[in-house]
Order: sequence, then C-alpha cells, then structure tokens
Amino acid sequence: MKHEDHEGHEDHEVGLRLPPEIEKVGREVVDASIKVHRALGPGLLESAYEHCLAHELAGRGLVVRRQVGLPIEYEGLRLDAGYRLDLVVADAVIVEVKAVEAISRLYEAQLLTYLRLSGLRLGFLLNFNAVQLRQGLRRFVR
Repeated sequence: MKHEDHEGHEDHEVGLRLPPEIEKVGREVVDASIKVHRALGPGLLESAYEHCLAHELAGRGLVVRRQVGLPIEYEGLRLDAGYRLDLVVADAVIVEVKAVEAISRLYEAQLLTYLRLSGLRLGFLLNFNAVQLRQGLRRFVR
C-alpha cells in the first residue's frame, strides 16, 4: 500500500502546501511504517517499532536521527526540559511512534507543539498498536 492509498486516515492540515522534497520524505515515512507494521504487527513496545522504522528509513537512503532533544526557548532562555522527538527524518519530518490502545488529543497536541518549537512543518503520529496502520496514522502540517 502506498501513501496515496490511505483513504480515511485523518489529515490534520489547514490547506498548507509543502515543498515536493518534504512530501517525498513524508511518503517514504508512511511506506516504511506500513512495511514495519506488516512485518511486526501490533503488540510490541514503542522502542522496537522506532528502532525498526529508523533502520528501514536509513536503508532507503534517508538520514534518520533518533531521540532528538528539543529544547524550549522562553524569553531568551534556552531550557532543556527533557523533551525528545522519537525520529527526525531528513531534517524535515518529525515522527512520533506510539503503541497504545488509542491516540489521544494529548499526543496530537504534543506533536503540533513539537512542530512549532522545532520549526519543522511535517509530522506523523504513528500508533503501531492498530490492526491496520492506516487506522493509527495521523499526519500534521503546520
């Protein structure tokens, strides 16, 4: 299944267009996530999915950084508050990996905040505990 085949997945965009190179990275993230989910299925720890997804994306020639620190800047003060982005792909896309019963609004709000704080525009929230990954896939553009 390709990214374009995801009918019914929620798309959290407000009519924003992304550059084609970022969209291409986004498609690779979705395709790689589906491959990992098909191979492993639901029921594992988030760290297992994160590690396998990073491996799959790197195998596709993308630069992947895991557990990237995200400091908070407030009134000229830079705070390391312990926030970590699960994956940053090609310095363009944030991927947050979950293995939970359901995606909560809190996870969605966190990803939107991560996008704003990082200055990146595209993010994915992936719940690998879904029967089919498209049920656990959320795309966010800011």
